[in-house]
Formats: sequence, C-alpha cells, structure tokens
Amino acid sequence: MVMMANRVAYTLDSTLDSVNKVEQTAEQLAVKVGFAEDDLHKITMSVREAAVNAVLHGNAYDPSKKILVAYETSPNTLAITITDEGKGLSEDEVPDPLAEENLLKTSGRGIFLIRSFMDEVHIRDLHPGTEITLVKHVSAPETDAKEQ
Repeated sequence: MVMMANRVAYTLDSTLDSVNKVEQTAEQLAVKVGFAEDDLHKITMSVREAAVNAVLHGNAYDPSKKILVAYETSPNTLAITITDEGKGLSEDEVPDPLAEENLLKTSGRGIFLIRSFMDEVHIRDLHPGTEITLVKHVSAPETDAKEQ
C-alpha cells in the first residue's frame, strides 16, 4: 500500500486497560491527521466498541489470548485494524439491531454504530479470530453534514 505512509502495531492483553490504550492511541493519531472534533468522537467511539468486541466477545477476557491493533495514517486517512484470537465472526452472523426482534436487546448495536460512524468497515473471519478494519477519511467542511 503506497498511500499509507505511517504504520504502528501493538499486541495487547485481553483487558479493559488495553481497550483504553487502543482508544487513546486512535485519538492521538486522529488529532495528528487533522480530524474535526465531531469526527474525533466518532472515531474514538468506534475504535472503543471494536476493541471491546475483540476483548469481550472475541477473546472472552482469556489471559492467554491477545489482540493485535494496527494503525495506519496517510495525510487524509486513518485506518485501524483490530484482530482477536477468538472463535471468529462472519459478517452475516451480525444481527440487525433495527429488526423488530432485536429492538429491545441491550447488545448487538456495536457493529451498527461503527458502520454509521466510519467511512469503511471490513470484517474478516480468520478461523480462528476476527479482524475488523475501520477507515475514516478527513472530509472537507462542506461535506461533513452529508447523510451516510
């Protein structure tokens, strides 16, 4: 990938401390790339949700399992890839939180939230493990209000 100029990756334990580190690092990099405050909030919420999914649903807080987090930045883009060592998840297994039978459930909105806040979301089942990549592009001020 020629366009992605800077990449940094960490291997972290399956803990909430790791989730916090993943979120803080994403925020620091998003500030450097130049995202507006509204986008910073969307990025940090999405990254936190994805990291919680990896630690909680993917690795089930198993101390022997790790999460791998990679951040790539270019002048106008931030991409975060989070990989767990869990049983795996395919995109068609993710329930629709807007379906009538799911409206009152307290979980199952994370991926939906991530998709609504990020420009691109890619989920791969690695057998075992799941990899989710979140991509956000810096948008021109006049396009910030567009519907997604």
